[in-house]
Amino acid sequence: MASKAIYTVVAAAGIAAASGLAWWYQHKPAAPRPDNGQASAPAGQASGPSRAPAVEVARVEVTRITDDAQAVGSLRSRQSVVLRPEVSGRVRQLNFRDGDRVRRGQLLVQLDDQLPLAQVQQAQAELSIAQANHKRNQELVAQGFISQRSVDESAANLQVSQAKLSLARATAARLRIVAPFDGIAGIRNISVGDYLKDGADIVNIEDMDAIFVDFRLPERFQTKVQRGQTAYVDLDALPGRKYAAVVQAIDPLVDANGRSVGIRACIDNRHLQLRPGMFARITAVFGERDSARVIPEEAIVPQAGRQFVIRLVDGPDQDTRIAQRVEVKVGIRRPGRVEILDGLQPGDMVVTAGQQRVQKDGMPVRIVDLSRPAGAAASNGAAAARAAPASGPASAQPAAAPAGISARQPAPRLDGPNPCLVAATAAGR
Repeated sequence: MASKAIYTVVAAAGIAAASGLAWWYQHKPAAPRPDNGQASAPAGQASGPSRAPAVEVARVEVTRITDDAQAVGSLRSRQSVVLRPEVSGRVRQLNFRDGDRVRRGQLLVQLDDQLPLAQVQQAQAELSIAQANHKRNQELVAQGFISQRSVDESAANLQVSQAKLSLARATAARLRIVAPFDGIAGIRNISVGDYLKDGADIVNIEDMDAIFVDFRLPERFQTKVQRGQTAYVDLDALPGRKYAAVVQAIDPLVDANGRSVGIRACIDNRHLQLRPGMFARITAVFGERDSARVIPEEAIVPQAGRQFVIRLVDGPDQDTRIAQRVEVKVGIRRPGRVEILDGLQPGDMVVTAGQQRVQKDGMPVRIVDLSRPAGAAASNGAAAARAAPASGPASAQPAAAPAGISARQPAPRLDGPNPCLVAATAAGR
């Protein structure tokens, strides 16, 4: 029993010694740091600019900004028609070639008209007899040899003969297929000797001096778009070229399925570079502002339905700025940039990265200048570009707009006024 009590006392003493050693190890005083000639700051007090958070900044720029919207559409001719015969007949003559320019009223296709012309001659003969009989009856009724009834019957026969002649002439005229307007003929589907039924396709006629571009915009733009505005058209078939179109018409009906409004614009195409059916990318321009204030989009801090930025003002020294939280009103947004309508002035400095480090207004911050290396590289690149031989840029310029493309186009028709100018002037008034 005595040995067991001794073991218990020794174990308790060992546990107490271990606990005391552990407490001393955790609470031992820190070793003094060597003094390098710099006085340490008091506990709980910041040591100046080295403690201020670092942020990235940008300045409010003044630039030109455009209020526009993008859409896709298709090109179509100002006038387009597919010629079809109204009566059946055999093709006797073709007076055009594929792709020729035709004039209004020009005879294009002549069907066999021997039978209709014979019917015209027969109707003319019957009309001559009816006119003679009616004139003779008028003379006889004046002398009292016949009754008025005979005169009325001869007058009715005369009207019937006149109607037969008009019908025969109309039937014969329908065998002559003429161009309804000035344009360019397409590829014909018939040959001389073919028998055409009424309604068969002959050839298409396209008036391409002016090209319409039809596109649709969401209904929220229906208050912005107006007649006479300019829309810029890019075509995948003609890369690197941009065409100006004048808005001519706005559909008053909003499509209930897509909630969009239809718009038609006109392009001057007297050079015949555009063709109906092309796919087009349209940029509708609603307005332009030359003195718009813009900042990087990442500077905007949304909160509770409002937009804020952190503006920096001069601080107590050259390396420190004071942060101020400012509410702004944004306008047009562009990729990576946003317009500021109210709240900032040109030249103001705003925080673009590190907003989460600014905990309150009036907090000092440091600016991290990341543009110096890039600026140096840019200046070196500019110097290299100036030192480069002049033949470099000049040789690259024709590749963007080859001159051979326009040389292969048909001869331009620049006579007369711009086909879209009249509508644009009326829209402007």
